Amino acid sequence: MRPADRLFRIIQLMRATGRAMTAAEIAERMEVAPRTIYRDMEHLIGSGAPIEGERGVGYMLREAFDAPPLTFTFEQLEALAFGLRAVEMLGDPRLGQAAREAQEKMLGMLPKEHAERLKSAPIHAFRSASQPETPDCLGDMRMALSAKRKVWIAYHSLPGDRSQRVVWPLSLSAFGAIWVMTGWCEMRQGFRDFRLDRVEDWKILSDRFEPAPHQTYQAYLKQLG
Repeated sequence: MRPADRLFRIIQLMRATGRAMTAAEIAERMEVAPRTIYRDMEHLIGSGAPIEGERGVGYMLREAFDAPPLTFTFEQLEALAFGLRAVEMLGDPRLGQAAREAQEKMLGMLPKEHAERLKSAPIHAFRSASQPETPDCLGDMRMALSAKRKVWIAYHSLPGDRSQRVVWPLSLSAFGAIWVMTGWCEMRQGFRDFRLDRVEDWKILSDRFEPAPHQTYQAYLKQLG
């Protein structure tokens, strides 16, 4: 990790904890030796960062400290670049367009060196010829999920059974190129997972839903144990 990136991460860590931290504690988080943190603290304090403390006692931000907007480490920029490229590959056309627009906005706001890093990050996402195409219904399911609208689906299960259901969309998950919608099924009165590539027909209904505590996505996760 570059020293400049580590200094930024130290500030972010101290701001997130909101308490005094020893050099040993910070060093463990940064995966460096405590003596490196001592040098970093001297550099930060000498640069005017509002840090109080000393060796053997600990360090703490003495007031609110805001880093410049859109300041990222190079690893964070690579993570963003990969995430945006994966969205373009796996998402529906509207989501892919949103990812491209988000990157353009970030490129225009980042310092030149960081913008080039984001644009040319050597981490890519590709779709193989064997992977299924993005489900046609993904965009509509995203809209229904955001608006808390019920959806009617005609579904073809893996065993070959066909059914028609009204579902409350609670979450969308991508498992590789496979998109799965987790929802509350009115017919089964319980949680169900639906592969979107097996949704043969669908319609967003005008009815909205407001899940009870036992019908939320958090309740679904707890049910999984």
